[in-house]
Amino acid sequence: MSQPRRALAHPLRSRIVAHLRIDGAATSAELARALDTHTGATSYHLRVLESAGLVEDTGLGNAKTRVWAVVDDDEETSQPLDEDEAATERWLDHDYVDHFATRAHRWIDEQDAWAPIWQESCGLRDVPVLATEEQFVAYLAELDELNQRYRRIGAGSPGARRIAVFIDPLPVDPA
Repeated sequence: MSQPRRALAHPLRSRIVAHLRIDGAATSAELARALDTHTGATSYHLRVLESAGLVEDTGLGNAKTRVWAVVDDDEETSQPLDEDEAATERWLDHDYVDHFATRAHRWIDEQDAWAPIWQESCGLRDVPVLATEEQFVAYLAELDELNQRYRRIGAGSPGARRIAVFIDPLPVDPA
């Protein structure tokens, strides 16, 4: 099993990576508060994630505090997975869905505190798409391009808010 996959096969480590990916760089103490655990646990798991090449010290901390961020690595390998790797991959997928559900439930509960434009624009939506395999691959490539273009478009703008966009295309018809 690959080292990054093995490192992520722990609930707290997968939550740390998800938090850093969505919320940005953070210290071990900030992660402990956000994930409702203690700094000893987050420090230990950050070192495991660092050795697996998934997170890195940004160098923004001081002698006592390290600021951690996710390593930008969009390289996906399409090598076949052995049985253990496939099981780990499936667990990670389920954990990711649980993470999404937690965020979605929080939004449902807290949306009334947001301005009307955010209430109208955020939340669950589904869009049916009818496409061939080639058309669907092109559609996803366009979505990825659009997300990359808007990823940091609000940087430095007053009132800009971070938004988590989860994309989970699912087939409707049977295989």
